[in-house]
Amino acid sequence: MKPIVIMFAIALATNGLEAQKSTFTHGQLKQGDLAANMRLLNLWGEKPEAVQRLYETAYELLASRPDATITDVADDAAIQKLFKENHLTHLGGPMLGAIGPTGARVWLRTCRPAKVEVCVSGERTEKTYGPIESTRESDLVAIVPVTDLKPGKRYPYRVLVDGKPITIPENAAIVTAPIDTEPSTVRIAFGTCFHRWGLGNQRQADLIRSREPAAMLLGGDIAVQDRNNHLGLHRADYLLRDLHPAWRCFVSAIPVYATWDDHDYFDNDKAGIPRGYTQADKEGVCDVFRQSWNNPSYGFGDERRGVFLRTRIGPCDVIMLDHRYFRSGQKGSFLGEEQLKWLESQLLDCRGPFIILSCGTMWSDYVSNGKDSWGRWDPDGRERIFQHIEKHQISGVLLISGDRHGARGFRIPRPSGFNFYEFEAGSLGGRHGPPVTKPDWKDYQLYGIAGEYAFGEFSIDGTVADPQVTFRLIHEDGAILYELKLTRSQLTPPAK
Repeated sequence: MKPIVIMFAIALATNGLEAQKSTFTHGQLKQGDLAANMRLLNLWGEKPEAVQRLYETAYELLASRPDATITDVADDAAIQKLFKENHLTHLGGPMLGAIGPTGARVWLRTCRPAKVEVCVSGERTEKTYGPIESTRESDLVAIVPVTDLKPGKRYPYRVLVDGKPITIPENAAIVTAPIDTEPSTVRIAFGTCFHRWGLGNQRQADLIRSREPAAMLLGGDIAVQDRNNHLGLHRADYLLRDLHPAWRCFVSAIPVYATWDDHDYFDNDKAGIPRGYTQADKEGVCDVFRQSWNNPSYGFGDERRGVFLRTRIGPCDVIMLDHRYFRSGQKGSFLGEEQLKWLESQLLDCRGPFIILSCGTMWSDYVSNGKDSWGRWDPDGRERIFQHIEKHQISGVLLISGDRHGARGFRIPRPSGFNFYEFEAGSLGGRHGPPVTKPDWKDYQLYGIAGEYAFGEFSIDGTVADPQVTFRLIHEDGAILYELKLTRSQLTPPAK
């Protein structure tokens, strides 16, 4: 096993963010008022005047009512004038999601109710998918399914709104996943804690994209900051996300999968129905989240809601849990019994050599003594999951997590001698957090950083006799901060 790697914040003269770091404090950037959001809009470079006017006007409209929508913004006369003067055709996207061996889905938010088509370039011809209508009911979102493609191929695409091509990033392309019934290789990036301010980091976005992952898994604290039940401000933060060129360029080429943590749910450490709020508040937040992302599914898919999901990306199964929506405030309700049973059945059903199992907070209790996580709320539920994996000898489980700013990895030893491995990459926003290491972690910790922009990555090789996965923690400058190779057999619990 490689030695532990511990890093602290260092000044990077080439980062381009140092001036912003010295100008604005964490406290200023986490505030939710217009001034803070305008700082975030311009944090990575001054935006054109038209974009600033658009966002300032939209923010004020969305902040004016808790139920304000993007459609309300688009109906405003001043906004419509800005659309016309600047020839704006869409407010967000295209954003790829639900990647598979034969297709994907393309998400777009338009400036008015419209018909959206996606034109995909093949070897000899171009095929058009849609139209799908963006409506007032969908808050101007259209999601276009693209099907019947070949596995492991790159397909450039165009987007039409009401029959007219719109301007999208030049690199926009769908790269289909490997076929999932045969041995193959795949790369999957992941991380948490953009906390809005990391979304405009072009350097990090370009680096991830250059490594050509099949997808990016985002485990929470992404684009919304502490908006509680003010749905208008949830939408204002998602609009801020979609105005960052780095984000638009990234998601037009890399499919993203997202779940939430506390800050994009309600506020710090909140879950379930927080005190002073209602079931309707919780459902409204969930509905806005679902409109703002492009996951293949969300939770139970019915009135029970939730945002957990399972998918397959090449030789890897992916399960992303919802550890916020179903809590009751009592111990033992971290996922809720129904989601816990769903998880147990999905783990048994997985057929790939590896399973990425994501939770927005940490699986282990090393950091902050399990604050707002399994150790505080549901140690028995965590033990039930671990014992289920061990009892059924479910192979290849890779635990990923977030919430605690920075990035830390741990080995989680079991009484049987088996080890789970937890990989946290809560460093997409370069934030400081709890201590990156402590002396009593030395026998279990793999790595620890804080105050640096970095992301996690799994490179999976399912073509060898004992399939292998290589984890890398990668700095925004391209440096490999930590690397660990594991085999499926190492991640297979022993028979009892």
